[in-house]
Amino acid sequence: MNCAASVDGRLAFADGVRARLSSPEDLARVQRLRADVQAILVGVGTVVKDDPSLRVHWELLGEPSRPDPVRVVVDGSGRTPEGARVLDTSAPTIVATTDRCRRPFPAHVRTIVAGHDRVDLAAVFARLLDAGIRRMLVEGGGEILGSVLRAALFDRLTVYYAPEVIGADPAPPVVAGPAARSFAETVGLQLTAVDRLGVGYVASYLPRRGAGPTLQT
Repeated sequence: MNCAASVDGRLAFADGVRARLSSPEDLARVQRLRADVQAILVGVGTVVKDDPSLRVHWELLGEPSRPDPVRVVVDGSGRTPEGARVLDTSAPTIVATTDRCRRPFPAHVRTIVAGHDRVDLAAVFARLLDAGIRRMLVEGGGEILGSVLRAALFDRLTVYYAPEVIGADPAPPVVAGPAARSFAETVGLQLTAVDRLGVGYVASYLPRRGAGPTLQT
């Protein structure tokens, strides 16, 4: 999992307006992450707001082009715009949806149906694994990041923190969804590295198993 955020943990400006928080050095780092995986996953909210191509910019890596990773869009109700770049033929695309979605997708787009009210991410990940995808990058947005974190479906999280302060609502946070009421409900992380990168820094985390921290007073 990877994202770029402000120092106060926001992914974008108010109402989800895109904020280019990555430095040039971080953009290159993200392209390396993309180049080293078999698939890149985002939620439909990211597709609607940002219209990403989810392709590797090989020129930023100084490498010749090769086939791009599979693009995976989590879209439970069929909100992906017809003209979205993820639906073009430049790279393979999979849409993970629910059995209540009646929207047809282009013939070259594969669909995975998992869940009814919401997409069952664990089932989707299992289906992707069965299809031979063993290394995937989850890029967001906040709903997807929160769901993957809470379901413990990740083995590494990196966050690039830009030296900017955006502020609270309605700017989207890194992790959306219900807030924990105690340490028993938190998602525990183990900080493994903090590295300066351009004007910001990258924090790297692994999942931390077990209960929350013991507080001393």
